[in-house]
Amino acid sequence: MKRVYVNEKWCLGCHLCEYYCAFANSVEKDMVKALKNKTVQPRIQIEEKDQVCFAVSCRHCEEPLCVKGCITGALTKKDGLIAVDKNKCVGCCTCILSCPYGAVKMASEGIVQKCELCMGNQSGEPACVKGCPNQAIVYEER
Repeated sequence: MKRVYVNEKWCLGCHLCEYYCAFANSVEKDMVKALKNKTVQPRIQIEEKDQVCFAVSCRHCEEPLCVKGCITGALTKKDGLIAVDKNKCVGCCTCILSCPYGAVKMASEGIVQKCELCMGNQSGEPACVKGCPNQAIVYEER
């Protein structure tokens, strides 16, 4: 299965991947309308430690602890992709506590959100990959 990988040596820490992610997961067709004067809630996050920038997003684990920890069955794994059923999530945060990578976050609606590889966006590849100016984020099978 293809996954998102980050080359920390090439990451500039520009946060563009976060903006493209937030835009891709909005309902707007215009990036300015989607993001201007709004709290950006990307499903990928840039972190910096010791002057090294890296992106944190769901790794779609083989044995996902978040899925095992979900008390309502809102997180499921199908064909290698871990997805959130927003209708089942009760916002208990068990999956957030279970994820060893910090890739599951609380959304403003009181339910969790995580990278779903832009599968519902019909774009062919994740928006963070398309938006990275330095090609530090790739979508490939390894």
